[in-house]
Amino acid sequence: MIPAEQIATDLLTIGAVTLAPNHPFLWASGMQAPIYTDNRRTIAFPQVRAHIADGLANLIKHRYPTATVISGVATAGIPHAALVADRLSLPMSYVRAKPKDHGKGKQIEGQMTASDRVVLIDDLISTGGSVLAAAKAVRKAGATVLGVVAIFSYKLPDSVVNFQQAGLALTPLTTYSTLITVAQQQTKITAPEMASLRQWRDDPWGWVSV
Repeated sequence: MIPAEQIATDLLTIGAVTLAPNHPFLWASGMQAPIYTDNRRTIAFPQVRAHIADGLANLIKHRYPTATVISGVATAGIPHAALVADRLSLPMSYVRAKPKDHGKGKQIEGQMTASDRVVLIDDLISTGGSVLAAAKAVRKAGATVLGVVAIFSYKLPDSVVNFQQAGLALTPLTTYSTLITVAQQQTKITAPEMASLRQWRDDPWGWVSV
């Protein structure tokens, strides 16, 4: 198994994650956050993407041994789903955010039937909106969604509620708590910054940068 600390280290090393508790980012949701994550960078680093693919493949083998299809959430989940499907010798599909507005109007591409048992892969989980919409599309197609795996999750309270309401389990390779701990161990953040990062984790909507 690839340790959560290894994935966190990888994300920090390649600059996929930026921690800036004193200069927060504005997310599309309107939330002020001391972190910005761009896991699309991971595909440019062979060793990092191999760690991710190995980690996700091992998660699926242990948690979802009956999976018959690996499905990526467009767009960032697609390359990781391809690598994992190759390692597991399983068919792959991917799910768009919405059906195409031309051609056959497909939302799901690749291999999937109503009898399939699907594991969805995404790169990043904030509220879970995109992957849960993909799960809804898979279920509408008649297939079973076994669960969701991801590279990284902020573990926001909103996402916990959303996954519970959808009746789906989420298993990330690493989480926000692990990442900030690794960053502190590597002296990338100060003690006051760590305190601020923990405050955001505990109350993301009420957090105020200091």
